[in-house]
Amino acid sequence: MPDFYRIQRLPPYVFEQVNRLKAKARAGGADIVDLGMGNPDLPAPRHVVEKLVETAGKPRTDRYSASKGIPGLRRAQASYYRRRFGVALDPETQIVATLGSKEGFANMAQAITAPGDVVLTPNPSYPIHAFGFLMAGGVVRSVPAEPTPQYFAALERAVKHSIPKPIAVVVCYPANPTAALASLDFYKDLVAFAKKHEIFILSDVAYAEVYFDDEPPPSVLQAPGAIDVTVEFTSMSKTFSMAGWRIGFAAGNERLCAALARVKSYLDYGAFTPIQVAAAAALNGPEDCIAEMRAIYRRRRDVLVESFAQAGWTIPSPRASMFAWAPIPERFAELTSLEFSSLLIEKADLAVAPGVGFGEHGEGFLRLALVENEQRIRQAARNLRKFFDSADERLHNVAPKTRLAASS
Repeated sequence: MPDFYRIQRLPPYVFEQVNRLKAKARAGGADIVDLGMGNPDLPAPRHVVEKLVETAGKPRTDRYSASKGIPGLRRAQASYYRRRFGVALDPETQIVATLGSKEGFANMAQAITAPGDVVLTPNPSYPIHAFGFLMAGGVVRSVPAEPTPQYFAALERAVKHSIPKPIAVVVCYPANPTAALASLDFYKDLVAFAKKHEIFILSDVAYAEVYFDDEPPPSVLQAPGAIDVTVEFTSMSKTFSMAGWRIGFAAGNERLCAALARVKSYLDYGAFTPIQVAAAAALNGPEDCIAEMRAIYRRRRDVLVESFAQAGWTIPSPRASMFAWAPIPERFAELTSLEFSSLLIEKADLAVAPGVGFGEHGEGFLRLALVENEQRIRQAARNLRKFFDSADERLHNVAPKTRLAASS
């Protein structure tokens, strides 16, 4: 039997290989410190959970909900944009609630992509930014993930040499996985570029509230005229530690939001109504829980960078996001990111995400998520130190391609 067309367009999921090794190690009794998946370990705010409990079980809330989100939730998101970014949005036409930003991206791809359409996506980047369009029959052309001056030269080349002309460019800042940040001036230039070439901007700001500098990251919608060409995706997952609740948003251009809403109307009835009510309470409620979340991740970042450096692994300190983007230590430079991440599970009881899982230009790096407490991060550093102290002898004269087999 032939493979299904859309499945053929998807490569093996790199992270699943790491997950299998992690499960095997745990089955053998290993205490794995898991910094692999960006899965928040912090609890959702108490007042949000209380609103969920209060709403659940009422007869009307057990019925089908609204695919594009209940009105109160969309109004709450509009209020958030007004407070946080100074951006005015119409909750009726410019906001669509999604089942997380991942679902929003995937269904936006279904809504706007014709077979063969070209989309410019950052590399390395979160997998759905590219594979959402590949599954929709589109073609992906990689552009840099860093918002440097060379970025726009790369965009110009991509537009010039793409046939047909690209329909959209994807950006993600604070970036997953690299933690890079973009300025408002960068967004102004991006909007000008998009208008010049008549392409859409699809922006992912899922980590907009996880920042460690004094100045919060901007939204592309703050740039003049951005609403004409842009939809931005946000999420409750990281800001309120509500990853499993599956609530996100698309906000911006009315035409794009309408296309997404129409596709979703055929696919789902929206999230469970009590979850949407609780999400609205989160957006409308006190923000001290956000500041507390930010402070916890900042402390974890500092512990990670300091303790891992003492163990022998120098990791650049991220200015935002819940991730550190770390080069493979020099002594292991001959290993691929998948090989090194596998070795860390086997020899240091530490799980991280191999950079190649975020695109070919992620090779040579690992992504470490700040999802374990400070004590566990220090434990990981001690494990690393023991492994590094004996690694040179263990790996001596072992060819790169056979190292994993030899070390198991």
